[in-house]
Amino acid sequence: MITANTGVGSLNALLESGDLSSVELCQHYFEKISQAGHLNAFITLCEDEALSAARTADDRRAAGDDAPLLGVPLVHKDVFCTQGILTTCGSKILGNYVSPYDATVVSLLKRAGMITLGKTNMDEFAMGSSTEHSYFKPTLNPWDTSRVPGGSSGGSAVAVSAGLAPAATGTDTGGSIRQPAAFCGITGIKPSYGRVSRFGLIAFASSLDQAGVFARSAADTALLLDAIACFDPKDSTSLDVAQANCHERLNQSIKGLRVGVPKEFFDSGLQPDIGRVVHEALADYQKLGAQLIDVELPNSSKAIPSYYVIAPAEASSNLSRFDGVRYGYRASKTSNLQQMYRNTRSEGFGAEVRRRILIGTYVLSHGYYDAYYVKAQKIRRLIAQDYERAFEQCDIIMGPTTPTTAFELGAKTDDPVAMYLNDIYTASVNLAGLPAVSIPCGFDNEGLPVGLQIIGKYLEEAKILNVAHQIQTCTDYHQQTPGDLT
Repeated sequence: MITANTGVGSLNALLESGDLSSVELCQHYFEKISQAGHLNAFITLCEDEALSAARTADDRRAAGDDAPLLGVPLVHKDVFCTQGILTTCGSKILGNYVSPYDATVVSLLKRAGMITLGKTNMDEFAMGSSTEHSYFKPTLNPWDTSRVPGGSSGGSAVAVSAGLAPAATGTDTGGSIRQPAAFCGITGIKPSYGRVSRFGLIAFASSLDQAGVFARSAADTALLLDAIACFDPKDSTSLDVAQANCHERLNQSIKGLRVGVPKEFFDSGLQPDIGRVVHEALADYQKLGAQLIDVELPNSSKAIPSYYVIAPAEASSNLSRFDGVRYGYRASKTSNLQQMYRNTRSEGFGAEVRRRILIGTYVLSHGYYDAYYVKAQKIRRLIAQDYERAFEQCDIIMGPTTPTTAFELGAKTDDPVAMYLNDIYTASVNLAGLPAVSIPCGFDNEGLPVGLQIIGKYLEEAKILNVAHQIQTCTDYHQQTPGDLT
């Protein structure tokens, strides 16, 4: 009855008809999770709490409640605070931290009736592009377990891709939802900055972080986004704007849609077979009535250096709170306060987090602030202006999500710059604060998923999800699972 590609909408129909109970559904997924332990997608499981919540959801159904997400399970990236449940951020320094409150995203999905199965593995403090930088060991890609699932939300992407959960939350600072969605062959959206509350999301880079969701399809993703996209007075960056109502706007024609295709996204660094697959997807859009228009994003090549100045600078400030005094790991055998700070942070943070803290502290220091940080912010403005000019010619922008498909474990851990370049097509979207979704659009020559990135104007999540949905009504790439090719 339930397969790896059974989506949220289908599960809701089964629950509504009474063919399946929420308790049975949760039990199914916990059995699948136990069979897939080798993927290391999870840090914490919440079986008792989930089954209790599932019984409550079944009672609500029996009383006539027909909310579209009621009783449907999901998993949360372990960067979201969850009341009474371990929240580690994939780090030793928070290895024993149990949050006293829920993040707004968690509480909204809980209010919608969704059931939390557990917390997923991630790059430590969301710093990475492969989910290899976790204190709890790497997560493996279910399409090929010798390869990475992408990061930093790799655990969430793997859970959906492998059929361990129908939906998952994630966060995207420079591509950390879209890149693992592409590597794992699923749909993942990064909303506009401010569309979804960041309250209770443990911060990496506050001006770039954005909460989003993974699911099998654009239609399922729209359901989830509608549940979490609302104003939150607890978050000073939350936008008080009209509801997106993405799911209601999924069946609009795209005939005449102007699709901008940036030449900068098809440069020499792009894996050739990815270029082929993406161009085939663009041709499919033309068959649906869309018009392709060449656009330019001349400053996109500067996105990576700009991002890797701004993000570490903000991380240096945000992570200063983890000092061993108030919560989390504390080093032992220290003779004074300064030594305790130093030892706690040296022992508690992994190599990538320490690297970014040092970079961030350096670029914010006296004598270097103007030379690096201020210049990076100026480039950020130029990148945003490039998008503004491009959108004068087109309605949306499309291109590859990543320059390569999933790479082998360990292939880039010794070369941070090579790892950072995986965000070359995604980081500029965060710098500009725009919404973007990655959907599967085919496979490379080795049978690995390829992602198509659809970028929209500010607050146009409904439009990009509709565009994604239209292609998914006539192709089945989003329905294929790792087992289909093995």
